[in-house]
Amino acid sequence: MPVAEQPYHHGSLRRVLLARAESTLEKDGVDGLSLRQLAREAGVSHAAPSKHFRDRQALLDALAESGFLRLTAALERAVEEAEPHARARFAALAGAYVSFALAHRELLALMYGNKHAPGAASRVVEAGHASMDLTVRIVAEAQAAGDIGPGDASRIALVAFATFHGIATLAAGGMLDGAPVDEVVTAASDTFWRGLAQA
Repeated sequence: MPVAEQPYHHGSLRRVLLARAESTLEKDGVDGLSLRQLAREAGVSHAAPSKHFRDRQALLDALAESGFLRLTAALERAVEEAEPHARARFAALAGAYVSFALAHRELLALMYGNKHAPGAASRVVEAGHASMDLTVRIVAEAQAAGDIGPGDASRIALVAFATFHGIATLAAGGMLDGAPVDEVVTAASDTFWRGLAQA
């Protein structure tokens, strides 16, 4: 017997499908995602998701893009709410990144996997650059103000991202030897910033 399609308003079915897809992703991993299963869970016909996602890869790309947009929004909020100087903004950004990474482990893996895959969708790549651009801007502004030494702002931002992504990975795997995550993030941020100041 066919599933009775729910009367979703224009655009709301896409949001419902993405929300359900992310929930499935975090619980069962990327292999657990199926457009047919999502349609059943949403109470719509098997064909309904194709109006928004032409295939499973399109769904994964949409999830990755949405994840990057949310990550950037979280980082921007953290930076805006921090004390108005570069070191505090950098520390806030670091904390927000690790928090997001730990709260959305499977999603983060999908985000970076899709961004760096051969033939990656341009929308995913562009969304992925936004959070890095914010980090580069903080570094460049600190250099312009003389708070830290000169250097390639893009490279410095990349190393910072790698540092905090590494902390999140270790924390997710229970490999911080009992050290509180926030304390490790603060120590890493302080150490990183002191190194830049001495450059």
